[in-house]
Amino acid sequence: MYIPDRFNNEDMTAVKDFISHNGFGILIHQGNQKLLGTHIPMLLDKNKKGKDILTGHLSRANPQWKHFKDNGDVMAIFMGPHTYISSSWYQKESVPTWNYIAIHVYGKIKIVEGEALIDDMRRLVDKYEKHSKDPVVVDRLSAKTMEMMKGIVGFQIEITEIQAAFKLSQNRDEKDFNNIIQELERSDDFHAKAVAEEMKKNHPK
Repeated sequence: MYIPDRFNNEDMTAVKDFISHNGFGILIHQGNQKLLGTHIPMLLDKNKKGKDILTGHLSRANPQWKHFKDNGDVMAIFMGPHTYISSSWYQKESVPTWNYIAIHVYGKIKIVEGEALIDDMRRLVDKYEKHSKDPVVVDRLSAKTMEMMKGIVGFQIEITEIQAAFKLSQNRDEKDFNNIIQELERSDDFHAKAVAEEMKKNHPK
């Protein structure tokens, strides 16, 4: 991913935290002489060797997984809030732009089955059920419901590289930067307000 230096975030603690809170991504893979992509939730975790991994699953009806053994190189894309930035908010004339957060995760993928798949499903479900009034627990599901696991294919991606673009007006001076935040906070758009919050958290020093 092309990232100008001023927008390149190399704080891996912050980047991994962002992935953990924005885990619905796009899994991209080269297969059958064309690019294949699937929109799915993925969980950032560590394997038994302590290496960073992404885990997830695809529908068995999805042909993408059938090409993993031939080519294990994959990319997962995670997007954060994004919004239009009007140049009318600047002190001097300039061009409009777009603020956003985008993360590309590269790695080697392998299929997981059996107890390993159940373990990954357990962690994924536990993460998203923890705030539910009556949380679903994988270990309490009936044998009939667990039979549905036959309809999915699990995977783990051993991460080899993470690239993170946090384009949040770091190239503007203090007055422009603060004015952009104020204008975004006035908006009724969810993404605009979310970008304003990210700008506050990533204020250029």
